Amino acid sequence: MVGVGRGLVTHFPVVLANAAAGRRLALLGLLLAACAKPLFAGPPFQLDDPDVIPCHDFEFYTWGGASAVPGSVTTQFPAIEFNYSAVCNTMFHFILQSGEAIPSHGERYFGLQDSEFGFQYRFIQETKDRPMIGTFIMTEIPTGSLAKGLGAGGFSWKLPLYAQKSFGSWTIDGGGGETVNDHVPGARNYPFGGTLLLRELSPKLTIGGELFAHGKETTDPSSRYAAMLDLGGYYTPTSNPNFQILFAYGHSFAGQTETYAYAALYWTGDLHRAVRSLAHRLCP
Repeated sequence: MVGVGRGLVTHFPVVLANAAAGRRLALLGLLLAACAKPLFAGPPFQLDDPDVIPCHDFEFYTWGGASAVPGSVTTQFPAIEFNYSAVCNTMFHFILQSGEAIPSHGERYFGLQDSEFGFQYRFIQETKDRPMIGTFIMTEIPTGSLAKGLGAGGFSWKLPLYAQKSFGSWTIDGGGGETVNDHVPGARNYPFGGTLLLRELSPKLTIGGELFAHGKETTDPSSRYAAMLDLGGYYTPTSNPNFQILFAYGHSFAGQTETYAYAALYWTGDLHRAVRSLAHRLCP
């Protein structure tokens, strides 16, 4: 099954681009990071959270990865994710990705995979005595080829509920929901959920562990549930806390055998300031 987006199936290992693309990416990163705030949860983990970025801020990821389930491996690179908060306590989310479908038997294909659009809404704010609570509804858009194993062949939805609470340098995030696959050939609706524990070890490094599980995803008799343990974190390589490197790796410990991996470069900040800064650089 194709790995897609923020855990509707899975995300995945980064591949290096060529040197010229790297220089362009570094320039973009400097412009975006000039007006950014640090990441907290969500990627690189499979479980999302109710924490919405500040109003008018954006998040930008360039990421890649790989997942393995019995009978197939799916890689994803190049891939991008862009999020934007137009109204306080809400965020729009979009993923565009390409990658390779590698079946155990048969031809392998590389190309555009399914895309993802989402809407996050935090309806209860965190206080000293209660967690923040929210949802992050997502839909998978069938832009990939079903025949080549690059797409699911139909629209699907993820309908979750999340809660998050911080205690000093510790943060716990938990929740789950239902993936609705009524229009996906050979798929079935299934529950998912988990919990994530994060610890800020220093201003430059946060690590975490995640327990994540999902039900049987397809109508194939060999398909089973999976329960996974994922380890990962965020690393800030420079003095600017707004540019981060994300990483995670996980493997199932019960049910169907699955492997999960993800790596990304991440920037966040005020979109209006970023656009003005870019315009000034291009037209001084």
